[in-house]
Amino acid sequence: MKREQRIVAIGAASGVLGMALAVAWLTRVLPSPSIPDDLADRLGYALRANVFAIVPFFVMLVTVGNSRFLSAAIDPMRHAESRSMEIDGRVADNTLQQSFVFAIASLGLCTVVPLGHLQVVWACATVFVVARALFWLGYRIDPLYRAPGMSATAYMNLGMIVYVLWRTVASA
Repeated sequence: MKREQRIVAIGAASGVLGMALAVAWLTRVLPSPSIPDDLADRLGYALRANVFAIVPFFVMLVTVGNSRFLSAAIDPMRHAESRSMEIDGRVADNTLQQSFVFAIASLGLCTVVPLGHLQVVWACATVFVVARALFWLGYRIDPLYRAPGMSATAYMNLGMIVYVLWRTVASA
């Protein structure tokens, strides 16, 4: 394994481990929601968590927009983006992709998780926000260092998808 591959592999593994521990811990310490156990209330609860989870994407859009406004890259056809602007654009693009998956997976999750553990949705939203910030920061330091944030987000999304599918098949 090459040096760069080791850096990414270690970063990815640490991201997945950190994400799993953080989601488990937050699920234990966050209070269970005091809502009726009906679909509308569950979806409302999850949608509020999704609004929180989309904040990093909005911050990224503002950053990209302000950077363009204050530079020659105000005209995107000039291809005058700096390295940091290019990174910010790539981070925003990936965050949009991950946010879409997060929204679908977390809304599905809120419909199948037991009410007493529904706070896992907010635990995931919190970890999502932190992981996206780590992805962005790591990317800015060195593109190889984006792995912890990327893996934390992607594997958390995958975990939610697998859980929803498992619960769906198990209840059929």
